[in-house]
Amino acid sequence: MSQKVIQFMDTSFRDGFQSVFGARVLTDDFMPAVKASVDAGITNIEAGGGARFQSLFFYCGESAFDMMDRFRTEVGPDVALQTLARGINVVALSQCPRDIIDLHAKMFKKHGMTTIRNFDALNDVRNLEYSGERIDHHGLNHQIVVSMMELPPGCSGAHTPEFYADRLKQILDADIPFHSICFKDASGTSNPKKVYETLKLARKMVSDDTVLWFHTHDTASLGISQNMAAIEGGADGIDLAKSPVSGGTCQPDILSMMHAMKGTDYTLDLDYKKVLVAMDAFEEAMSDYFFPPEAKMVSPMVTLSPMPGGALTANTMMMRDTGTLHLYGDVIKEMSEVVAKGGFGTSVTPVSQFYFQQAYLNVTQGKWKKINPSYGNMVLGYFGHTPVPADPEIIKIASDQLGKPIFTEDPLDILEPGIPKATKILEDNNLPVNDENIFIIASCEQKGLDFLLGNAKVNVRKISDEKKEEKKDKQPKGAASAPRSIGPRDYTITVNNKPYNVTVSEAGGIQATPAAAPAPAAAPAPAAPPVTEGTDVEAPTPGNIVKILVELGETVTEDQPLVVMEAMKMESEVKSPCGGKVLEIHISSGDTVQASDPLFTIG
Repeated sequence: MSQKVIQFMDTSFRDGFQSVFGARVLTDDFMPAVKASVDAGITNIEAGGGARFQSLFFYCGESAFDMMDRFRTEVGPDVALQTLARGINVVALSQCPRDIIDLHAKMFKKHGMTTIRNFDALNDVRNLEYSGERIDHHGLNHQIVVSMMELPPGCSGAHTPEFYADRLKQILDADIPFHSICFKDASGTSNPKKVYETLKLARKMVSDDTVLWFHTHDTASLGISQNMAAIEGGADGIDLAKSPVSGGTCQPDILSMMHAMKGTDYTLDLDYKKVLVAMDAFEEAMSDYFFPPEAKMVSPMVTLSPMPGGALTANTMMMRDTGTLHLYGDVIKEMSEVVAKGGFGTSVTPVSQFYFQQAYLNVTQGKWKKINPSYGNMVLGYFGHTPVPADPEIIKIASDQLGKPIFTEDPLDILEPGIPKATKILEDNNLPVNDENIFIIASCEQKGLDFLLGNAKVNVRKISDEKKEEKKDKQPKGAASAPRSIGPRDYTITVNNKPYNVTVSEAGGIQATPAAAPAPAAAPAPAAPPVTEGTDVEAPTPGNIVKILVELGETVTEDQPLVVMEAMKMESEVKSPCGGKVLEIHISSGDTVQASDPLFTIG
């Protein structure tokens, strides 16, 4: 019997970049490797979306739309290019209104994409209906997703094969247009037997010609066995990557998967020699990039605290930026409780970020002392229905801290249109009003505006840049550097308590003369008036200063926002603890601060 050819998508240039480099990779560096991949016979490539949309504006100083255009030009008209979307969040971390969801699909079609993989971390089918309909309306293939993970020990009530089959039934009953179905395990934690049973149930529920896909990460070293389980259960396609962004937090490796299929009824139908050429080209393209060690390691702990591979390194990159990487182990351990009490939303962006942010706050501020607004909104229902109700105590804390009741309606119904708001921001800043810029503002907010104004800062970690910094910081040792021309130098030296002026000429001659008697000491300056007593406003967590909202001398009221801080992709306002005047501003936009650092003095 002939082998079944398993389809696959090469995720190296999107999920690979996210899972290793926190999505911070420059287009010029990797585009030659894209051509090598096509030459190797790879015809389905992940080309953007997910974190590889915001990250280009946030960290790379590039437009994601320009990157997508270059992808299409490089691969030609026939290669399938796929992106990732997060239901009603599309490529943002917060929900987007209907007009922005529609604009997302329109823009990605315009810029050369073929397929959008569309998931909702809560598996709330309502969040897939409108987004899926617009993807299909604009002529893109819609790959609809059921999100998977393993629950922390002792938890039950969701994330079983039967739970996933129920979510698939809801998708089918809702009559959402789709071209294929993907079961997505962003944390790579699902037990292979559960994967097999899930795909087997799904295959029975759909027609024979329905394409079923499976996606995972190799963070817990389960990726190959998960893929084989999915294939044996009825999957038609899987996601794979090339070295150096395969294994570990990334997708399983193409060559390893080819090896695992030897002697089975399945094949990828690839020439390994051509794959090796493409891999060499890709490794060369990535040779100057800093590889975080955690990206290439197996992390068994994620089976207890499911952290997606794509979010793991993005978070550790940000912790490096804020000098808090030493807290990472504690945060991962805390995630187990945060997931257990949060209603079992799947640990995939943006919910994985909510989990991590809340765990981060629990470590830095004390358990449940401060609720991350996004996590709080999730447990209260503002992102949709969690698979099971969150812990009642956590719901109460969130409601009290955020001043919000439980919400049970459709999240889209409470979101104001985004295009008018984005248009006004563009007009106020004398920027061109077009679809691309509107979407950049709507999805990237202040950092999108910074990019359009030319104020974006590039933050990409390269080995050569770090070596330059090390060389610049080092003091010269040993032999002096090559002599250079310098002018005359004047010194004052004291011999036997008598001062002399000494001049050394450029030629090396020395002339010394007695120094004039010192002038009488000036009267001491009057003491500075005492600073008015005030209340110091301190940073609640480590983070970066995004935007200062007040000016020196301004009168503020209690609870008035003073500054926007960012930590772990989480922007939050620091509010004034009292009314008064801004006496001192201790920070500037772009600064990195640690917890308890002074931000303002209010008096």
